[in-house]
Amino acid sequence: MTISTSSSITHAGAQLPPIVPTHVAELRRSWELVVPMADEAAQLFYARLFELDPSLRVLFHAEPAVQRRKLMDALSFIVARADRPDELQPILAALGERHVAYGVRPEHYATVGEALLWTLDQGLGALRSPESRDAWVAAFEFVATAMRPVPVAHE
Repeated sequence: MTISTSSSITHAGAQLPPIVPTHVAELRRSWELVVPMADEAAQLFYARLFELDPSLRVLFHAEPAVQRRKLMDALSFIVARADRPDELQPILAALGERHVAYGVRPEHYATVGEALLWTLDQGLGALRSPESRDAWVAAFEFVATAMRPVPVAHE
């Protein structure tokens, strides 16, 4: 899915998929449904993530409650700043670098995205419309692209 806006943000020379204003509004609307049950949402997310790929368990060293809180805090941060991708990009790039140190590989992002969308849709019913799903797909594509390490060219 390609979405364009007037702002052009790059990540190591690659165009980041933007989040359009209608997606920002839909992210915020649907996130309000999730916030009251944040810990349950995070539990569902991690259960689904480890169901999809049990090998990912070894990447998580924090206490589960701490990890769940970090996830929800990060998602809240992203939703709150979805209309300011130029502010998000460097923060997400740094977060991505830390994730590489934890052992996260580029192929893990698809599994995380699948688990997140499943949690929001099947687990919580927050994706009640195609617009909600499109907004979360766009947001995840932006986040994943900003976080994924850029391959180093070997000369």
